[in-house]
Amino acid sequence: MARILILSSWVARGHVGLSAAVPVLNALGHSVTQLPTILLSNHPGWPHVAGEVVPPEMLRTMIDALTANGWLDGHDAVLTGYLPTVAHVTLAAELVTRLRGTTPVPRIVVDPIIGDAPGGLYLPEAVAEALRAELCPLADLLTPNRFELGWLTGRSVETLTDTDTAAEALRAQCCGDAVLATSAPLGPDRTGVLARDAAGTRVFSTTRLDGVPHGVGDVFSALMTAGLPTATALGHLQALVAESLGADHLRIVEAAGQWTTASPLHPTRYPGKG
Repeated sequence: MARILILSSWVARGHVGLSAAVPVLNALGHSVTQLPTILLSNHPGWPHVAGEVVPPEMLRTMIDALTANGWLDGHDAVLTGYLPTVAHVTLAAELVTRLRGTTPVPRIVVDPIIGDAPGGLYLPEAVAEALRAELCPLADLLTPNRFELGWLTGRSVETLTDTDTAAEALRAQCCGDAVLATSAPLGPDRTGVLARDAAGTRVFSTTRLDGVPHGVGDVFSALMTAGLPTATALGHLQALVAESLGADHLRIVEAAGQWTTASPLHPTRYPGKG
């Protein structure tokens, strides 16, 4: 069992942010400390949504209380997700820097949630720039989608080779192991992940499906934070998606018996060209 700290969004209904990561990690036997950056009724993609940002000052007092109780140190991994303001990015960077000085040193995973295609940035540009400058360099693992990878590196990601080059450029900027680029360009009816680390590049491909509920990226980042091999994480995720097609929300709890026992999704051969 791993102890994992997550700083991200929380919703009352549905499975995105913390509300996706926590039930997934709990189902696999992991313990999670939760720091919510925003409280919402549901994902903003629904017709009605209510909630508000959690002030960074409140999060600091929560962190202080966790520290005083002896509960902050000793985490095996840290995941940062949705950070709505520059101040939240700075808080996350401060927290990561502090935890890097503890024993054991936790693995730092940054899911740089700043935007997606075709809409582009859905956070102010200043927040995206702060995340690129302050937080990404502290990561052991980064899990950007294709748009985020291109924005963070200022590079084209039109082809698989473009994506690989951009992933290596981003990996060079951080202090750690790998970049896992989701929604890689694998063809009109395919999607998947390009994994770039010191050993090279692997590509994991699966069929692009309609009717997939929100939260798939949050689940993937959580599984990787738990230390699962990429193939194992994607096997779990593929099974969860298959069980959730057409549903309002991911069927994390209802389909736990299926996705927690799924076989790994093995990589395909990387051709090394676009």
